[in-house]
Amino acid sequence: MRSLLRAAGAVALSLCLAASQPAAGPSSLPAAARWVAPATRPNIVFILADDLSVDLLQFMPNVRRLAADGTSFANYVVTDTLCCPSRSSIFTGKFPHNTGVFTNSAPDGGWAVFRKRGNESDTFGTSLRRAGYRTAMLGKYMNGYSPASGHVPPGWDQWAVGGDAYRQYDYTLNENGVVRKYGQEYLTHVLTGKATAFIEMSAGDRTPFFVEIATFAPHSPFTPAPQDTGAFPGLRAPRGPAFDRLPIDAPPWLADRPPLGPDQLARIDDAYRRRAQSVLSLDRMIGTLRETLTRTGTADDTVLVFSSDNGFHLGEHRLTVGKQTAFETDVRVPLIVAGPGVRAGATVTETAENVDLRPTFDDLVGTPSPPDVDGRSLAPLLRSGMVVSGTPVSGWRTAALVEHRRPEFRPDDPDRQKVIPESYAALRTPEWTYVRYASGALEFYDRRTDPHQLRNVAPALSPARKAALAAALDALVACKGAVACEKAGIVRA
Repeated sequence: MRSLLRAAGAVALSLCLAASQPAAGPSSLPAAARWVAPATRPNIVFILADDLSVDLLQFMPNVRRLAADGTSFANYVVTDTLCCPSRSSIFTGKFPHNTGVFTNSAPDGGWAVFRKRGNESDTFGTSLRRAGYRTAMLGKYMNGYSPASGHVPPGWDQWAVGGDAYRQYDYTLNENGVVRKYGQEYLTHVLTGKATAFIEMSAGDRTPFFVEIATFAPHSPFTPAPQDTGAFPGLRAPRGPAFDRLPIDAPPWLADRPPLGPDQLARIDDAYRRRAQSVLSLDRMIGTLRETLTRTGTADDTVLVFSSDNGFHLGEHRLTVGKQTAFETDVRVPLIVAGPGVRAGATVTETAENVDLRPTFDDLVGTPSPPDVDGRSLAPLLRSGMVVSGTPVSGWRTAALVEHRRPEFRPDDPDRQKVIPESYAALRTPEWTYVRYASGALEFYDRRTDPHQLRNVAPALSPARKAALAAALDALVACKGAVACEKAGIVRA
């Protein structure tokens, strides 16, 4: 088994290195690079995992093949390391301070707040449907959404969405307004079948299509498919340099964490093994979808996008099972794109963020995004056939914004965890991470020399550097719309 795991890690080495090491600099693309859409508007298949961290890619051969066929983003960051605010940013292309969704439940988060603030009426679903696409949303939508409501948001031709379906069994789906109960049908398999049927139907009448398949895997309770329950016997969580270690000058919420005990280590290892098992069905889904595209003759006209709503930590910095921090384990997730016009085997090092997905989808199909969308299309970074000039894309952001508001978890919240950071806002560039907490505490990690974020050097920063960082963060926290947010995202501090 050890030799098999070493082999799996070796196969994934190039992809994982691109995702886990500090980037050397911007991609070599011409300053005037712009997306030129194919003659036929592409279909889009968007697979969004739940709580998938970069360290699980080694167990996903179909994802690695997708990366070999397409472009990976080494500095792709989420706006919030909690499910609902992150998904709100993905759907709308807006930061949490503009969606108003900061947590998983009212008064400052959850599906009810997302809907009340009018976000449902302006998403990539509504954009693409207006552009003539057949659209489908399958799987997980928003925390707090209940299939029993019968509610289907605007923008979706096909809707098969669950609520509390994390166990993968004994769940209900709202299927186009009709509630259907499932028992022992493993959810990821059900979603694979529905996505396959949708692609076949759309290919049959040659309708351009968009489908999002948002799995509940590998979110806790980390339930694998029946055939995967015995996979990876003896697998343990990685013991990297940050495992069970506190940073020097750790922030107050973290500073008093004791070393991990034997019971905690056992739970961490068990969670990691089951997470690895649970992504196997997700990986097979991707393989099945690609086979379906080939069989239906739509593969050459379809862009596939794979990502996650946030990352996850397991033992790093003495934290057990969870997310919500500004550490790399939580904020940086995979983004892989393959399809017509997309460079194969490429890695983009420019800073990208999940607010960019909505304008990217709009751009790919040739429809404009509203001016109040905060993100920027990533399509120019995907385009093949460009002349390499050594000049970065003009005006591209250098810093990503992460916003976290400490939630008051309800007992039934699936993201509830024991150790939660206080509220913070953070800047993350390819070289460093700056965090400012509501209490005034600061963190600064130079990831070029400290990739595992073990030395908080904020106390040693000069007053001028601190002031510049604070001003840059304030500008991003206040920005609204692509023009203002692009400008604010170019951080020189």
